[in-house]
Amino acid sequence: MIGSDREGKQLSGGQRQRVAIARTLACEPDVLLLDEPFGALDVQTKEDMQLFIRRVWRDTGTTVLMVTHDVEKVVFLGQRVVVPTSDPGRVAADLTLELPDDRDLGLKRTPEFLTLRARVEDLVRSSTTPPEGTRRPGTASST
Repeated sequence: MIGSDREGKQLSGGQRQRVAIARTLACEPDVLLLDEPFGALDVQTKEDMQLFIRRVWRDTGTTVLMVTHDVEKVVFLGQRVVVPTSDPGRVAADLTLELPDDRDLGLKRTPEFLTLRARVEDLVRSSTTPPEGTRRPGTASST
């Protein structure tokens, strides 16, 4: 295994993420929770980790629940997208993603992927925009 001769502090960000996921999977969880798992990684490592997460899901059958603000990653990795509203605890949209289970990075350039990504972006945008003439509590009026 690449990097297996290194101590934890010598591992790259991607290697640390893989170790953390492997450590979690060793306990055979029913659900793998990931909160912004790719935030501190470079572009290439992020793409490698996306493929790694897809393999983990496919090979283990473990449910993966990921919180992220990156719509492209949501559409690439997900089977289902839940979009929250700006009001805590409310769901603006719950969308099943109709994409093949066997995905590679080339999928991101297909018309069906781009259409789904645009749809999710629109759902996110509309879920965080207050209706015209209203304002959120604690915000200043523009008048």
